[in-house]
Amino acid sequence: MATTADITAEIAQTHLFSALTAEDLRQMVDSAQVRRLRRGERLFGQGEPASRFFLVRSGQVKLYRLSPVGQEKLIDIIGPGRTFAEAVMFMQGGSYPVFAEALGPTEVISFDNETFRDLIRHSVDSCFRLLATMSVQLQRLLGEIEGLSLHNATFRVITYLLNHAKETRGGTALRLDLPKSVLAARLSIKPETFSRILADLRHKGLITVQGQTITLRDRDGLRLLLT
Repeated sequence: MATTADITAEIAQTHLFSALTAEDLRQMVDSAQVRRLRRGERLFGQGEPASRFFLVRSGQVKLYRLSPVGQEKLIDIIGPGRTFAEAVMFMQGGSYPVFAEALGPTEVISFDNETFRDLIRHSVDSCFRLLATMSVQLQRLLGEIEGLSLHNATFRVITYLLNHAKETRGGTALRLDLPKSVLAARLSIKPETFSRILADLRHKGLITVQGQTITLRDRDGLRLLLT
């Protein structure tokens, strides 16, 4: 069970709250609610009234929209330490524009929108922190949109591998912490297309796949396929 001190320490390290005074942090913690979600459990739905925003403590939250015919479009995956839905407090209508669902066992902290709005009315630094946070998110989403609209499926998969792989004792590798179907949706491709591209890269000797771990055997060779 998270204590008041735990929550205070966590949010003080979060960029969105980093300009708040000790008294401001106390007010935000007073408004905080910790919620534990099971895999597949919905946090909120598209169109529901938005009175709170969130910080992921552990696990992952999937944000998505549904088309008029019920087709799911993945918007983002939110991991530990990231806030989401904070921009909604300034949107006309005050409703969530997406669905939010836990990808696995997940714990989030929610905060009252009105409490935060009251605080930033009196803090220029906090206003700039909020603008910076939303600007970073916007730039990232614009980059993803550009990648999805201008490049083919193989380009998207290779770019994802290169951007997320890290140096390990066994080489440059990444562990897929998302179900392949979710990752494929994030890249706007079908799961079978994602699997086919991985198989092709493996056949070319550019990667190896062991369970959920993908090792990049030839980063330069992968980069050549992007040109």
